Amino acid sequence: MSDPIADLLTRIRNAGNALLPSVEIPHSKMKESIAHILKREGYVSDVAVEGAVAKKKIKVKLKYAGRKSVIDGLQRVSSPGLRRYVGATEIPRVRNGMGTAILSTPAGILTGNEARRQNVGGELLCYVW
Repeated sequence: MSDPIADLLTRIRNAGNALLPSVEIPHSKMKESIAHILKREGYVSDVAVEGAVAKKKIKVKLKYAGRKSVIDGLQRVSSPGLRRYVGATEIPRVRNGMGTAILSTPAGILTGNEARRQNVGGELLCYVW
C-alpha cells in the first residue's frame, strides 16, 4: 500500500456509507493520531487500539445522525506523489469553518485551528467535513 492515510480515509468513508457501527484499520502512529483528532472534533464516537504489538489494529466507532453519517466528506490533500505544504498563515479554512483541516507539523499531528494558534505550518494531510 503506497498511501496508508488515504486507505484510512477510504475505510472510514466506505463504512459510513454502509452504515457500519465500526471499522478496523491497521495500526500506525500517524493513523492513530488522525483517528484521535477525528474523535476530539466529534466526527467519530470512539477510537481504541487493540491487539498484540505486531498485529495492532485501530478500531473506530462511527457516529451517525439518524441514518446519515456525521462525516459528510473526507478528502486527501497531500499525496505521496505530490506533497502539499502550507505555512502558518496559509492554512485553509474548510467549508468556511464548518470542517477541519488536518496537518502534520513539527509539533505533531494538529488540526488547522491548533496549528494557527501555535503558529506552525506543515504538510496538509486531509480535509474532513
